[in-house]
Amino acid sequence: MKRWLVLVVLCAGSAALGDDLERARRIHKKAIGIDSHIDTLQWVIYQDADLSKRNSVYHVDFPRLREGGMLAPYFALYVPTYYPGSEPVRRVLQLRDAMQRLLDANPDKIELAYNASDILRIHKAGRIAALLTIESGHAIADDLGVLRMFYRLGVRSMTLAHFRNNNWADSSTDEPRHNGLTEFGKEVVREMNRLGMIVDISHVSDKAFYDTLSVTTKPVIASHSSCRALSDFPRNMSDDMLRALARNGGVIGINFGGGFLSQKDADGYKKRIASRGALKPSGAGPQLDSFAKEEFVSGYLKMTPTAATLEDAVAHIDHVVKVAGIDHVGIGSDFDGISSVPAGLEDTSKMPYLTAALLKRGYKEADLKKILGGNHLRVLRAVTGK
Repeated sequence: MKRWLVLVVLCAGSAALGDDLERARRIHKKAIGIDSHIDTLQWVIYQDADLSKRNSVYHVDFPRLREGGMLAPYFALYVPTYYPGSEPVRRVLQLRDAMQRLLDANPDKIELAYNASDILRIHKAGRIAALLTIESGHAIADDLGVLRMFYRLGVRSMTLAHFRNNNWADSSTDEPRHNGLTEFGKEVVREMNRLGMIVDISHVSDKAFYDTLSVTTKPVIASHSSCRALSDFPRNMSDDMLRALARNGGVIGINFGGGFLSQKDADGYKKRIASRGALKPSGAGPQLDSFAKEEFVSGYLKMTPTAATLEDAVAHIDHVVKVAGIDHVGIGSDFDGISSVPAGLEDTSKMPYLTAALLKRGYKEADLKKILGGNHLRVLRAVTGK
């Protein structure tokens, strides 16, 4: 008798999950799914990845973006902080070239988007809308002219710093050097506002975050961060920061990396970041690119075990909603740029499972559409004006 009751309960639970998952898939078909940070372009430049075909190596490809309903990802043009001087400019151009080759090879599948209107048009046409973001402000080589040219190449977002401080912005994972932003750093924020480029404060120190908010006239994003109250990790945001972000009208994209989601993984993540931040390779040009390839592939090709689960990602979304409000949370997975993924969210195709879990917690369809991309779309429109 007891065994029969257990089977009934298990079957009922599976049926309930199936109902929520089916409803989640329907929501994803109607929503504009925006992921504010993926590092998949690294695999294109390092391993000539063909994203038009499904693979089991990376976290993102075109078929799985469709399966997960995340059809407007921000492709990061990531340059390691050990690229010195003007070397980062060369590296951004290489990555932009890799992106162009991807676009040219798949015109029926993907198109570059410059604003919110483009995303809606491309989505309606059934294609993936690709957005470009630069990861690490040192990539402009301390030159606003370079920033303007990156904008002309289609870049619509930039993180102000990365693992290390640069010459004008302090990083969250380095010893403070500028007490936040320098005057030039504030000028970078103003110029990004003028151009219509989103200011991204993931990676910056707390003081640099508040300095940014004191200068910007437009909403900012934390493209791939999570909540410090749930995982005490430098790149996560405190509750006070979340409230300040809400007052600014900005959005935090929840990062799916294990250390961002689970305190059990945070210390290990801190050690790995400190190790990577301390790298000081010699050489330039192809020699430096070769070092970067070896470092990235060894760090991200094989996932490390993690305690984090899909439910942890749900908890972080819940926390932002409670602290900052439903209009200020989105998705910023950091897929293909994290060394561990939560159980149940192993790649972008699993996104409907996250939505199903949120449905089970009582989230309404309108709110889920905001989380999946509506909030990011609002910020993009506010910043670009279209």
